[in-house]
Amino acid sequence: MNNYFLQPSSTPKLAPPTRYPQSLFHFISSKTPSHQLAWDAGAGSGQATKSIAALYANVIATDTSAKQIQFAPSLPNAVFRHTPPSFPVSDLPTHVAPPSTLDLVTVAQALHWFDLPNFYALVNAALKKPHGVIAAWCYTTPHIDARVDPVFEEFYKVHSAPYWDPQRKLVDDRYASLTFPFEAVDGCDGTGPFEFTAEVEMDLDGFLRYLRSWSAYQTAKEMGVELLSEGVVEEFKKAWLGGGGGDEQKVVKFPVYLRIGKVGNEKRE
Repeated sequence: MNNYFLQPSSTPKLAPPTRYPQSLFHFISSKTPSHQLAWDAGAGSGQATKSIAALYANVIATDTSAKQIQFAPSLPNAVFRHTPPSFPVSDLPTHVAPPSTLDLVTVAQALHWFDLPNFYALVNAALKKPHGVIAAWCYTTPHIDARVDPVFEEFYKVHSAPYWDPQRKLVDDRYASLTFPFEAVDGCDGTGPFEFTAEVEMDLDGFLRYLRSWSAYQTAKEMGVELLSEGVVEEFKKAWLGGGGGDEQKVVKFPVYLRIGKVGNEKRE
């Protein structure tokens, strides 16, 4: 059997704090000659699926978490499916689509959880030849301003570091070291990573909620460690508000890194 997810569906994933930039999706769609059918793998609650469905006639969105899919949006041209953590290539028509019918496979902030050789076998079987495209991206730690960034860096690199899963290193590396055995798409010298930026306005409470959504935060809490202690929150408060009060909004910038490639003419095993 092909285990295309490395971890079971209960594995916590970092929830995106905002929509991914539309420039990301327009770049991806510009690399597929046809826009008939896309597969959004590891779709979760469909944060990226909506944008993909705006550019492709039909989308199959899959996830191993039935709970996540319950929160997916209702889209006229998208079907959300709960899939098992493992299935063979022969079951592609049941769970996704017949072989060689997909124009695009996308994976948003999830590829580092996958058993890559087995998932890539599914991708190579499912994509059209020779121009079917796979696009996978992650977003890394945000940038706020000169006051908040040093506090955040200490929180991320010192306080939360022991509680991240090993796969997080692939995200920190912007997916640059992630195995990605595909050909460069037209107009690109390589498969990336290519950088985009997602921006969202947040107040301090919203930013702290984002930090609490981290899998590292949840892991630490399960071990009896409160990463956002009163002292840490006070440091964030001083940096965020600069001695003032209120609910000051800040523009938080999240770098997004894309790996993109096509299957080419050669049959892959």
